[in-house]
Amino acid sequence: MSAAAETNRLDRPVDEAFDHVLGPPGAEITLVEYGSYDCPHCRAANEQIALVRDRFGDRLRYVFRHRPISGSELARRAAELVENSADEERFWKAHVTLMTRSEQLVEDDLHAVASQIDLLPDMIEGAQHARERVDADVRSARASGVSFTPTFFINGRRYDGPWDETSLADAMLGSLGHRVRSAALDFASWAPSTGVLLLLATIAAIALTNSTIGARFEELWEQSVGLSFGGSAFVMPLRHWINDALLTVFFLVVGLEIKREFTVGHLASRRSAALPVAAAIGGMIAPALVYALLVPSGPWAHGWGVPMATDTAFAVALIVMLGPRVPVELRIFLTAAAIVDDIGSIVVVALFYSGALDFVQLGLALLVTGALALLNRSGVYRVLPYLVLGVVLWACVHAGGLHATLAGVLLALFIPTRPPANLRTLTLQADAIIAGESRRGDEVLRHGPSLAALRALDAIHDRVESPADRTLRHVEPWSSYLVLPVFALANAGVEIGTHLLDGRGPLSLAIVAGLVVGKPLGLMAASALAVRLGLAVKPGEYSWSQLAGAGALAGIGFTMSLFIAGQSFPDHGDFAAAKVAVFAASVLSAVIGVGVLWSAATPEPDGGPRDGCDTGDATA
Repeated sequence: MSAAAETNRLDRPVDEAFDHVLGPPGAEITLVEYGSYDCPHCRAANEQIALVRDRFGDRLRYVFRHRPISGSELARRAAELVENSADEERFWKAHVTLMTRSEQLVEDDLHAVASQIDLLPDMIEGAQHARERVDADVRSARASGVSFTPTFFINGRRYDGPWDETSLADAMLGSLGHRVRSAALDFASWAPSTGVLLLLATIAAIALTNSTIGARFEELWEQSVGLSFGGSAFVMPLRHWINDALLTVFFLVVGLEIKREFTVGHLASRRSAALPVAAAIGGMIAPALVYALLVPSGPWAHGWGVPMATDTAFAVALIVMLGPRVPVELRIFLTAAAIVDDIGSIVVVALFYSGALDFVQLGLALLVTGALALLNRSGVYRVLPYLVLGVVLWACVHAGGLHATLAGVLLALFIPTRPPANLRTLTLQADAIIAGESRRGDEVLRHGPSLAALRALDAIHDRVESPADRTLRHVEPWSSYLVLPVFALANAGVEIGTHLLDGRGPLSLAIVAGLVVGKPLGLMAASALAVRLGLAVKPGEYSWSQLAGAGALAGIGFTMSLFIAGQSFPDHGDFAAAKVAVFAASVLSAVIGVGVLWSAATPEPDGGPRDGCDTGDATA
């Protein structure tokens, strides 16, 4: 679901004429550090860098770039001071002095370095070229996603591992495991990756279904799989395991994202939530009405929920690919509207697309839900008890007749959040533990940290992140890169033929019209009405025409549309026609949305203040 990307590539290539470089230009390994002279961690890492340089020799090229820590005037002055060096030799001499002269940077260090590089005391503040040089590094740090010092890049890719010599060396040597992990992280950090993987799985499903092994491919998903114990058994076709069990992971992620958006995200305040909420409601009602107007009464009438949903992965992927033509605020709007859209889809599935109800099993599900609530209210912050009860809840919901994936949403609502941790206090505690362990000398080197120290560090790590955020961070990649592609592989296959739409034209037309016409029409109408009534305010960063383009992209209904279609149309031919209609509508919506956004005019900046501030960079 989540399409947020994280910058992990070096923004500015190494320039031998501009950067401060140690090592030959042709070195096979390039290590770039963004650091600060008033950063104790940079001082500690400096010793490890020296060891690594000794180990690799001419195979390594080391580059230092400035990123003075925020709020430290001394750090900024130190960076500008060394930039006044007459040549590279004096720069590196000053650099080493500032990194090693004392445990903490003080004014005397700057005077000592000024004398060392033949500057008069009144030149310590630095010349214009020095300020510009540091500013260039700070801009590069921001563009490269640097949020703390030191941050290292190995051959252009950010290194997020430990800073000790062994770990740095392993990353530089590029073992097979490290290369595979790096490639996977690069792909995952690319915003459109989820949509691309989903598209490839869909193409594979269609190709295999229409190949010579199409019959066997379909038989695979109908194979019965389950558990048996004595005379009891719980068996379902493999496709049902995917749609009813594996997809619960996807619904868990949806629930956690909804919870995050409404607590600390873009839907946390009335002002930020009003426009996407109104747009999402309009974007759900209008497609259902369009569908109902075009479909005759009968078995197809139950499919009005098919054109209601938006597939965030595809929509956001296209917005990201359009780059600067689409303001970030519009991407935020569409993502928030999709979250509200997900809530509507979940409610629709629960109320209208469930089977016959078994109230005994639903009563047991209610008891399990109460146990989850009790864990939450009791301040139980371990995730394992919630997951165990979540499995029991899934079984009860499934047996009770509601769609079992709803258990994922219920579980997400009760996995607890916590107030933000006091990072300063936790950092001081961790430093005290590590300092205490280091005083044990050889014993630590032979046996490692004590069990008590490891437990305390684990507790600190657990406190930094809430259980809900931790669960989302660990589960979301599985949902995006395993659950959704497998779902597409199992459900997107359809036999292409002239007989496919025989007698089903009204059904296909209703789905296509609902997604291509109803979605953007409802989204735009509800947005305009909310703004006109003063219930919401449209941000000035994007225009109404760009909003219309986002509305068209909202017509890309894939995952939830296919899911609801599977619940709506038990007839194989009806389901196949619905799938083709969803594919056609999604492609058409994508083309229209991209075309509108490509040609839409961006509002002129008004020069006024904008929300948010850049607190992570120290600039002059």
